[in-house]
Amino acid sequence: MKDGFLKVAASTPSIRLADCAYNAKQILGCMEEARRNGVKLMVLPELCVTGYTCGDLFLQSTLLEQAQAALERIRTGSRGSDLICVASAPLKKENKLYNCAVFIQNGKYLSVIPKTYLPNYGEFYEQRWFSSAPAENSAIRIGEELVPFGSRILLCCEEMPELCIAAEICEDLWAADPPSTAHAVAGATVIVNPSCSDETIGKAQYRRNLVCAQSARLCCAYLYADAGDGESTTDMVFAGHNLICENGTLLAETQLFQNGTATTEIDLDRLSFERQRMTSFPAARDGGYLKIPFSLRLSPTQLTRPVNPYPFIPSSDDDRRERCEEILSMQAAGLARRLEHTHAKTAVVGLSGGLDSTLALLVMVRAMKKLERPAGDILAVTMPCFGTTSRTKSNAQRLAEAYGVTFRQVDITAAVEQHFQDIGQDPQKLDVTYENCQARERTQVLMDLANQSGGLVIGTGDLSELALGWATYNGDHMSMYGVNASVPKTLIRHIVSYEASITENETLRRTLEDILATPVSPELLPAANGEISQKTEDLVGPYALHDFFLYYAVRWAFPPAKIYRLARYAFGELYAPDEIKKWLTSFYRRFFAQQFKRSCLPDGPKVGSVTLSPRGDWRMPSDACADAWLEEAQSL
Repeated sequence: MKDGFLKVAASTPSIRLADCAYNAKQILGCMEEARRNGVKLMVLPELCVTGYTCGDLFLQSTLLEQAQAALERIRTGSRGSDLICVASAPLKKENKLYNCAVFIQNGKYLSVIPKTYLPNYGEFYEQRWFSSAPAENSAIRIGEELVPFGSRILLCCEEMPELCIAAEICEDLWAADPPSTAHAVAGATVIVNPSCSDETIGKAQYRRNLVCAQSARLCCAYLYADAGDGESTTDMVFAGHNLICENGTLLAETQLFQNGTATTEIDLDRLSFERQRMTSFPAARDGGYLKIPFSLRLSPTQLTRPVNPYPFIPSSDDDRRERCEEILSMQAAGLARRLEHTHAKTAVVGLSGGLDSTLALLVMVRAMKKLERPAGDILAVTMPCFGTTSRTKSNAQRLAEAYGVTFRQVDITAAVEQHFQDIGQDPQKLDVTYENCQARERTQVLMDLANQSGGLVIGTGDLSELALGWATYNGDHMSMYGVNASVPKTLIRHIVSYEASITENETLRRTLEDILATPVSPELLPAANGEISQKTEDLVGPYALHDFFLYYAVRWAFPPAKIYRLARYAFGELYAPDEIKKWLTSFYRRFFAQQFKRSCLPDGPKVGSVTLSPRGDWRMPSDACADAWLEEAQSL
């Protein structure tokens, strides 16, 4: 359970209708398998002890007595284990029958949760046998034990304060006011739902959406266990569709009609942080809830949950294309509004033939179309100097010609050499001054051309560069509107690739593909035999790693040790552990040291969940001390 992870399961045993002894044996088998897999919390389907489709047999005392006897077998079989099993059975209290979820751990009944909303429409008629949960908590007798009974009960882990479990049953989720809403407001971070949802056309997707949406709305983990093989097929079929969601993300599900088990790990630290961050999520309110403590042995949790090594990039091709189009549209909308508001006659961009300036140009072309203005109102400027290669310069020119924008070349070599002479810089000394003089000269040219043409300078710097401070202060760091400011480098590559895939212009497509194949470089050091000599990722590290670090450090506030663990798991053997540690340490050192650059960023549109605008999502002092983060990273 290190780093807030808890292994959980939703399982569908094969049962026999009204054969409680057999069903108890099947449930104990599920529990044994869960224990072997390190599961700490397992939920089983609604009324799995008897079967949901017993009909009027629920009125038979024989079935109810056998159900209690089966629960006793399950309770006895749970001894010696801290696994919490949620089994469901019909239980009688004060001459009323309730459809109940029973929490069992280490030979004890922890609590009994009765169902609140009883469906009595269509194929359902539960009110024929069952009563709704009483308004107040009380106690119910199972065997010789008196067990807490009611719909307002929370199970709270003594060793993991973030683990707080509550239950609702099947129809409760489908109601207009699900009990899980009150559970979450009272402090529950995990909701379990024993369910018996029959299968009809389209229902699986609806069910999946419902569970995911509820977990998102409540910032919780949601475990949904569905009935399957063994239920009566007289009028319905049941598919055993088990789902585990966390804050809107589907972590695990079973195939329909397989009676399988969905197993994964939920991240309680992540849920806790999200509730802390969201000021609209209320502080825990008592609301008449009974809180029952329980204990779990703390132990390492082996990860199996999906962790995307490229968190900014959707995994599927269709989702990725949709994301790229959506981002381009948002960037263009932001820029179009700014051009319109400022009455800018032109939009000026430094076009280097690299990825970032290419994306900026794509956005500018779309913005002009949106404003019904000619592409010629865009002024693309290439400014060759010591490190510029013929490849990047040619790509810049071909790109400008393909889009029909105004193109201009301003060779800054002489101006930079003059500046070296003015300040006494040795041109053979290839230091930071040598590089930054070029970057600042380019920015001066762009600003002056914008003044000449009554336009705005459009920034090309991206989110990854801002995180690392990989920009010259008051050089390429500065513009009048930064369209790429919240787009990470790993995603920019996919957006440019998407544009190449949809264009009908063969020359443009080939140019974009060559830009994609060109090493990322600021081209500030002299070329070697006509080739790029200064490769960014050789200097600051792989952008794939840095974007991963950025996402989890900023979006989820994970500590270095947890990010390191996730990176090793997500990237597998692609990067050695020492390499991950090296670049993680570098990330934190640069991130803290370079905040002063982010404190004075130009405006730019937010397009994703991570952005570093000092006016929006990221408020950080420029003189904060990084020691605690660096010490943790270096100790890994």
